[in-house]
Amino acid sequence: MRTVRAVCARWDRLVGPAVVEAEGRAGTGIATSLLRERGADVVAVEPGDAMAVEFRRVLPDVPIVRGDGNALPLADASHDLITYAQSWQWTDTGRSVPESLRVLRTDGTLAIWWNTTAFDVLWIRAQHERMAHHCGVPARSAVRPNDSEAIRLAGLTGLRVVRRQIRWQRTVPLDTHLANISSRSAFLVVDQTTNRAFLAEERGRLRETFPDEMVDEIYVVDVLVAARP
Repeated sequence: MRTVRAVCARWDRLVGPAVVEAEGRAGTGIATSLLRERGADVVAVEPGDAMAVEFRRVLPDVPIVRGDGNALPLADASHDLITYAQSWQWTDTGRSVPESLRVLRTDGTLAIWWNTTAFDVLWIRAQHERMAHHCGVPARSAVRPNDSEAIRLAGLTGLRVVRRQIRWQRTVPLDTHLANISSRSAFLVVDQTTNRAFLAEERGRLRETFPDEMVDEIYVVDVLVAARP
């Protein structure tokens, strides 16, 4: 939530509409709600039937149109801000970048961000490596790309881009933390009996670090803000 507020802080007040895009869709409307708090006139873009139904349930008064980031169903030069929360990686940047620039007004802004795990924290890194081994997938690098590489990977080379990394923390019950990690897609393809055994072992390890069973989760939100030429 702090991320959306940081992106919106560029303006004291949004004077025109903004489009929220999440994974090529507006999802459950978290970013949309926060943009509206800033006074934005938000249009949501959503390709999926189920998500569209959920979005309308949560935010019945927010307009939602069907489409995705590679072909935005929006008029040329019609929006001040386009955002992608946790979803830019699902677009074809060869199409989604030109589409965003087409829809943005002069001096408009494209903002994309991801909430990532703080792998520089030793216990978090160790847990990630155990999870990767358990799920049979490669562990992610603990080294983050520099600004130039992050911009290149996002397909934004040639644009005026500002990058910010926002570190934040929350404390959750141990059961909540274990439920969060077990909901990740890599766990879904592993036998559930094996998963339960892994989580039981993980519970024991975490109790050594957090004897009160309250886990300090630390994240880094990686934000790229690109100005329309």
